[in-house]
Amino acid sequence: ATDVFWWLLLLNCPGAVRPGAPGAAAAAVPSAAQTLVWGPGLEPNMVLPARFFFIQAADSSGTNLTASPGEKTFEVKIVSSVEKFTRIWIQVLDRRDGSFLVRYRMYASYSDLHIHVLLGNTHVAKSPYFLKGPVYHEGCDCPQPSGSVWQDDMHCPASFSQIDRDLALFPQVDPERNAQEIPQRFGQRQSLCHYTIKDNKIYIKTFGEHVGFRIFMDALLLSLTRKVRLPDVEFFVNLGDWPLEKRRPTEKLHPIFSWCGSNDTRDIVMPTYDLTESVLETMGRVSLDMMSVQANTGPPWPEKNGTAFWRGRDSCKERLELVKLARAHPNMVDAAFTNFFFFKHDESLYGPLVKHVSFFDFFKYKYQINVDGTVAAYRLPYLLAGDSVVLKQDSGYYEHFYKQLRPWEHYIPVRADLGDLLEKIQWARDHDEEARKIAVAGQQFARNNLMGDSIFCYYYKLFQAYAELQVSEPKVRQGMQPVDQPIDDLFPCSCHRTRVRSALQLLYQHSAFAIGSTSHNVFLFQNLGLITLQSMAPSGVCKMPLHLPTATC
Repeated sequence: ATDVFWWLLLLNCPGAVRPGAPGAAAAAVPSAAQTLVWGPGLEPNMVLPARFFFIQAADSSGTNLTASPGEKTFEVKIVSSVEKFTRIWIQVLDRRDGSFLVRYRMYASYSDLHIHVLLGNTHVAKSPYFLKGPVYHEGCDCPQPSGSVWQDDMHCPASFSQIDRDLALFPQVDPERNAQEIPQRFGQRQSLCHYTIKDNKIYIKTFGEHVGFRIFMDALLLSLTRKVRLPDVEFFVNLGDWPLEKRRPTEKLHPIFSWCGSNDTRDIVMPTYDLTESVLETMGRVSLDMMSVQANTGPPWPEKNGTAFWRGRDSCKERLELVKLARAHPNMVDAAFTNFFFFKHDESLYGPLVKHVSFFDFFKYKYQINVDGTVAAYRLPYLLAGDSVVLKQDSGYYEHFYKQLRPWEHYIPVRADLGDLLEKIQWARDHDEEARKIAVAGQQFARNNLMGDSIFCYYYKLFQAYAELQVSEPKVRQGMQPVDQPIDDLFPCSCHRTRVRSALQLLYQHSAFAIGSTSHNVFLFQNLGLITLQSMAPSGVCKMPLHLPTATC
């Protein structure tokens, strides 16, 4: 209980330390007994593409270290009692603030896992941690049938304010009407996906010429339906950059799911495809994700370059103005284009192009400029997760989490026309400690709200709330094609829930199973746990087939 208290405090108050002196310096020696270990990756039922947990180093007095004791300080091993070798990739990421993020990606499922966290040869905190299985990997198709149980396992919040705000415009949703009207209104000029989820199976019909981005939504839905049974739901996803529903709230609105919202539109906002893919492909195809950023935040704050930094392409006129400003004030702003696309005819004015810079190298600079592209700049989650302060342009565009951000707490606001950018940079230079606090608060916001568990919770809560608004039954429409789960021939998993269903069928079909006269529960004990057959039939006598485990009535 004490450990739980402290990790909750640390999660919400990054400067907190346990009783004792202020945070210990890097020279302090970590104590295996006093160091804290916590997080979702220590829970068997929180299935994520890459699971993760945290280590907070502390010295022998219980004082938290606030600088790195060395990236190789802790070792993590994950083993199974029934497998000689585990197919698990583990990374211990040094966040350079005295804490570590441990992430691991499983490529097979196990009946149990033992997680060993070691300082030298000594177990840390309550290590080893036992995950009683089954412990499923990302590719295992074994959805939790109860949405409420899954949400509890994931520690999902009760609600998301952006979902409430978006759906408030739609007191009811008619899938039948939408199936007719939305393709007629948008299907010719826009790229859309029409999805139906029925019995936890996914079906799709696409509209428009450029539908390649459906791969991101397909992947998310496949991943989510492997984890939890979704309600039957039918909806349209906009595959383009710009939100579509421009009618006023007093007019007849069509519900369109988009990756970006704006003050002038009424689309229902989801996490961006970029952030979604980074969650699905962490420790996979992507190198930039919310976890890798935390281990690549550049030099300590006092050693960072005091120039405001930006790199990108020419997606809007404000970016042209930013590059022009940098040329006039190179001692304050370092901004340049790495690619021209929209304003190629102006390349001579705003070039030459510069080489791409690794995103992690952005954090060599104290001040990160976030300015819109075609819509919201989808890099903001990663900028916040770094160790620099964000100067964010005021914008009519927003992502799913923007309304939770507070100016001067999580970022420094800058006018939409960038007219006060130099003034804000100078303020940050003159108020270094306040700027540093804003950087830390933004970083903590990203750690608490933009990790993979939060993204999955957001999608589930959105589909759940939207499904409740439907006034007619979602249907698999003419022309829809199934989106099938990939087949994992290399590391197939055996879902205990599927085996339970098979056992139930045997119970119904087997002639040796007889029941008496009153409605009752039947309990079937299997090697993977206890399940309940509710109201199967009148009860009184239970005779089980010899090849099945025992039952009681």
